[in-house]
Amino acid sequence: MNTQLKVTKIGNSAGVVLPKELLARLRVGPGDMIYATESPDGVRLTAANPDFEAKMALAEQIMREDRDILRVLAK
Repeated sequence: MNTQLKVTKIGNSAGVVLPKELLARLRVGPGDMIYATESPDGVRLTAANPDFEAKMALAEQIMREDRDILRVLAK
């Protein structure tokens, strides 16, 4: 997908209007949050919070490594 977006003046700020096709691909709508993160080739827009993803990956690693301890604590 290659979409050209125009930067528009909004009060003292600037913004872009996302077309409905892009909103559908991001699975977001009015009021939802999207996240912009730097990537090697520019900026990436995503609906997933990158901080939350990193924390969940760490939690999954801990749960795999300490499975026996967590099982005992759950009793």
